[in-house]
Amino acid sequence: MSKVIDKAVAALNDRLSGNGFDSVAKFVLDGAGSIVIDAGGAREGDDAADVTLTASAEVFEQILAGELNPTAAFMSGRLAVDGDMGAAMRLGSLLA
Repeated sequence: MSKVIDKAVAALNDRLSGNGFDSVAKFVLDGAGSIVIDAGGAREGDDAADVTLTASAEVFEQILAGELNPTAAFMSGRLAVDGDMGAAMRLGSLLA
């Protein structure tokens, strides 16, 4: 597992505060790997998902740090979303 993925998984699990996510979401970080978030929390993985979000590792780190709003990242083309937009919006509210 890359350091970027390790750091992101830890940060996502902190944000979830022990609660899972009511859908299955996958973050694909270009060149670093992918993370799945579901009822069990966040983990490295490439499972099938209801929604897939794709961004550079840098953009994802900015979102996690609160420096970049997920909606703004999507609107500016820095975050791609494929699948259930409702799940993406629920996840975005957890990250904002």
